[in-house]
Amino acid sequence: MRYKANITAGALLVYESRKIAGLMLTEVSPDEWKQVIEDQNILQRLSPASSIRIANFIRSRLRLMTPDLWELVKDGDSVTATQACLAAAIKHCRLLGDYLDIVVRGQFNKLEDRLTPRLWEDFVLGCKQRDPEMDGFPLTTAKKMRTNIHRILNEAGYLKGGRKWLLQRVDILPEILRYLKNNDEEYVLRCMQVTK
Repeated sequence: MRYKANITAGALLVYESRKIAGLMLTEVSPDEWKQVIEDQNILQRLSPASSIRIANFIRSRLRLMTPDLWELVKDGDSVTATQACLAAAIKHCRLLGDYLDIVVRGQFNKLEDRLTPRLWEDFVLGCKQRDPEMDGFPLTTAKKMRTNIHRILNEAGYLKGGRKWLLQRVDILPEILRYLKNNDEEYVLRCMQVTK
């Protein structure tokens, strides 16, 4: 299956991703992971269950990339860490990547300055054509996915203006470009370079 609703757990979560990347780089044991996530609550969540869910969600994203990207997440400045998290999120969620590649790129190519609810609705319909195995998303799930994807685009700088969904150009940092090229992440790179 090409499309899954695996973006409903959260947006980029850069602050939390820095913490998780640090744990992954030090290769903590399962017991240490449990202690840090649940007992020490390094993600500062209200419940252990929430901490576990967010930690596992972020780890599943970052595991798709190499430790070189984890270091950019952990030690990079705000923009570097954000773009590194975006790269991992695109690799983790094809819906996010294709939305950037198809819809956002399409708007830039047409010299349009915003996204609209109709564009999202048409995109979801198109997903069902591109992936016949995809089950229809319940309305609440589709709305949550749209909210999180637009929040990600806002955090990464592709959107501004809050609910107006105004588009703006984003320059990908040289260290992110280098990482993606060196690791043959052509799809992720294409999705991030929609404003070119």
